[in-house]
Amino acid sequence: MSSKVTELHPATHVGNSAASQGTLFVVSSPSGGGKGTLIRRVLEVVPNLSYSVSFTTRAPRQNEVNGREYFFVGLQQFEEMVGGGEFLEWACVHGNFYGTARRQVAEETAAGVDIVLELDVQGAASVRQLLMDSVSIFILPPSFEVLRDRLIARNTDSPEELKVRLRNAPDELRQYSKFDYLIFNDEVERASAQLASIIYAERARCVRQENLVREVIKKFDAAEK
Repeated sequence: MSSKVTELHPATHVGNSAASQGTLFVVSSPSGGGKGTLIRRVLEVVPNLSYSVSFTTRAPRQNEVNGREYFFVGLQQFEEMVGGGEFLEWACVHGNFYGTARRQVAEETAAGVDIVLELDVQGAASVRQLLMDSVSIFILPPSFEVLRDRLIARNTDSPEELKVRLRNAPDELRQYSKFDYLIFNDEVERASAQLASIIYAERARCVRQENLVREVIKKFDAAEK
């Protein structure tokens, strides 16, 4: 199999009211860059924000729960989902397959809910090909040593897997310029606050506030009569 993206619908630049189109926030980094930690903190404080739980063929790590971090499936089921067009995007990363559920993204954004996609740089590149209202954010680890120490500390990879992740990291870092925003993840509190600020700022863009503006203008026009 080779990676692929699936068309959903054209981007709709409207406000953030209940009848508006939600925005995709794509957060990416090399393995161990800390994107998962930052996303979890932001989900606790930013309202009307959902998280897309991806499907993967890799085995669960310690303390991971099926349906929370990922939906863990076998290769055959994953291939069947690919054949059924169930993924918005999917790719093979470090020897395992990962895919974003098309239905969840379509339903939640249609309902006006913003949704966070936690993706590797390959998945982020796939989403950029879609005609959707999306914002991409790259999480930059402060150094190779910090990245390596984080991967070792989580104790989830075999020595061979660790070598692959560290070997791929420099090439993944070079993709930073293709993203809309970059967050330097040297301190979790500051970095998570910056991620939340980006989401709030993007929601405040005029092009995403059209519905709200029209509603307010109608009220002003009615008051004048």
